[in-house]
Amino acid sequence: MDKTVADLRKDYTLQALSETEVDPNPFIQFKKWFEQALAAQLPEPNAMSLATSTPHGQPSGRMVLLKDFDERGFVFFTNYNSRKGQELTENPQAALVFWWVELERQVRICGHVEKVSETESDHYFHSRPPNSRLGAWVSHQSEVIESREFLEQRLQEFQSKYENQEIPRPPHWGGLRVIPKEIEFWQGRPSRLHDRLLYTHLNDGGWKIERLSP
Repeated sequence: MDKTVADLRKDYTLQALSETEVDPNPFIQFKKWFEQALAAQLPEPNAMSLATSTPHGQPSGRMVLLKDFDERGFVFFTNYNSRKGQELTENPQAALVFWWVELERQVRICGHVEKVSETESDHYFHSRPPNSRLGAWVSHQSEVIESREFLEQRLQEFQSKYENQEIPRPPHWGGLRVIPKEIEFWQGRPSRLHDRLLYTHLNDGGWKIERLSP
């Protein structure tokens, strides 16, 4: 008999997560896990789910790519006029999820969102391949378009416009930083009794670590 969706399951057995072993600083702990994901040669370990919502609470989600992180937060880049950009302008709160299935690990982050500096946006934009830079001009992200040919024609127009020239960063394109108030590290364990350690940011700048029931 073919399996149904309800029959799909896996028991997680690779590792454990202990309060005595994690770093008291969640950014250092994230760096440790991220480097292990890189070492494991996972496909796009910087891929993360980004959830936003309107001021009225209508949520939306999509995959984006982490492009930088430090103790200020987690950075990605986008068109500020896109759906996510508009929602984050109106309601600057977001949630991120990393899912490293091969390591049986998940990281959940939620917090306030702010634009990065113009200098940071310029620096990353000019590190991108030329056609990616042109794509930021070509795409009116999230808007309805008439056809694929419409995009390709616009790309040709901008390729001609900036031939043998420096491609400037569009004013509507740049970085956003999620400044976390909570970071949860999840390690899969047998019988669905997973390890979950939640870091909560305190008013004094420190972090409180608590274990959550799975």
